[in-house]
Amino acid sequence: MRQLTTSRAAAPPGQPERPRAALPALCLTQITSWGIVYYAFPVLNPQITTATGWSAATTTGAFSAALLVSAVAGIRIGRILDARGPRTVMTAGSVTATASLIIIATAPSLAVFTAGWLLAGLAMASTFYQPAFAAITRWWAPGHIRALTIVTLAGGLASTVFAPLTAVLASHVSWRHTYLILAAVLAAVTVPAHALALRGPWPPAPAPAATGAALTTPAITRSRPFLFLAASLTLSSFAMYAVVITLVPLLLDRGYTATQAAWALGLGGAGQTLGRTLYATLARRSSPALRAAVLIGLGGTTTAAFALIPGPYPLLAALAVIAGTVRGNLTLLQATAITDRWGTRHYGRLSGLLAAPATTASALAPFAGTALAVPLGGYPHLFAALALASALAAILAWQTTPTDNPR
Repeated sequence: MRQLTTSRAAAPPGQPERPRAALPALCLTQITSWGIVYYAFPVLNPQITTATGWSAATTTGAFSAALLVSAVAGIRIGRILDARGPRTVMTAGSVTATASLIIIATAPSLAVFTAGWLLAGLAMASTFYQPAFAAITRWWAPGHIRALTIVTLAGGLASTVFAPLTAVLASHVSWRHTYLILAAVLAAVTVPAHALALRGPWPPAPAPAATGAALTTPAITRSRPFLFLAASLTLSSFAMYAVVITLVPLLLDRGYTATQAAWALGLGGAGQTLGRTLYATLARRSSPALRAAVLIGLGGTTTAAFALIPGPYPLLAALAVIAGTVRGNLTLLQATAITDRWGTRHYGRLSGLLAAPATTASALAPFAGTALAVPLGGYPHLFAALALASALAAILAWQTTPTDNPR
C-alpha cells in the first residue's frame, strides 16, 4: 500500500508526472461506483416498489433527481478539478456515496428515500466519469485516449459485474440489506483507492497551442459547434439512459424472468467493453463530427431494433451486446469531444458545461421513460420514440466542426 502513496509514473519529456497507481485505481473505482450507485437501482427497483408500495414512477423520480443534482454539481466540480485535481473530490465523493446508500437502504419513507438519492447525486458528480476523465486528460495528455479507453473498458464491466451480483443478493436478502452490503463494498474499495492512489502533483493547465485552444471559454460555449454538440449529446444521453433503465421492464413485460432481464442488462456492459477497444482506431480514421453522427445514429438503430424484435431471448441478448458496443463508444466520444475540438485547456470546466445538459437529460430519462411508456402504448413504442430522438441527435452531431470564428 505504501507504493500507492509514493510511486510516480515516469512520463515522457514534456508530459506531466503522474501517480503510478492512478490508472488501475480509477479502473477499479469506476467499476465499483457505477455498478453499485447506478446499475443496482434498475435491478432492485421492482423489489423496492413491491416491498414498500411506492410507485415505480416515484422511486424512479428519486433516482432521476439524483442525476439532476449530478448535472448541476458537475459544473462547479469541474472548476475545482481544473484547479486542485481529483484526489479530494473523488475521496469525498466516495464517502458521500456510501452515506447516501445507507440512507436509501434504511429510509422509512419516500421522502427520506428521495433525500438519500439527492445526496447520491452529489456523489455521482464527484466519482463517476467526469472527474476520472479530467484526471486522465491532465495527467496523460496528449496520449490520453489510450488511458481513457482503459478506464472506460473497466467501467463498461460495471453492469456486467454488479447487475447479476445485485440480482443474486436480492434473491437471498431484502433490497434494504442488499443496498447495505453494496454500501460496505463501495466504502471498502473506493475510499482508500481514491485517497491513496490519486496522490500526486497536479500539473498546471497547458498553454493554448492552437487557434481553437486559444479561444476563451465563453467564446467556445457560445459558438454554434458547441451548442449543437451539447444539443446532440443531450438528446443522445436521454435516449441512451432511458433505454438502460427501461430495458429490464421491457423484457419483463415480454415474459422474461427478472434474472434474464438482469443478465441482458449485464451483457450490455460486456458490449461496452468490447466497443471501447475499437474507439482509438475509429478516432484515427474519422473526423470528430463524422464519428459523432455515425455512433449516435447506430445507437438509435439498436434502440429501434429493441422496439421491433420481441425475441427469442438469445437474439435479444445478442442485441444487448451490440447496443452496449455502441454505448461504449459513445462514452469515449463524450470524453474526447472537448479535446478533439478545442484542446485540453480548461477541460474540467468545459467538460462540466458540456455534460450538464446531457446529464440533466439522463436525469430525466428514467422518470420520463417510465412515465411515457403507458401513454405511448407500452415499452416497444417508447423505444421507437427514443430511436427517433437519436436520429435527430445524429443530424445535429454532423454540424459540430469548430470554425476559427465562433458564431
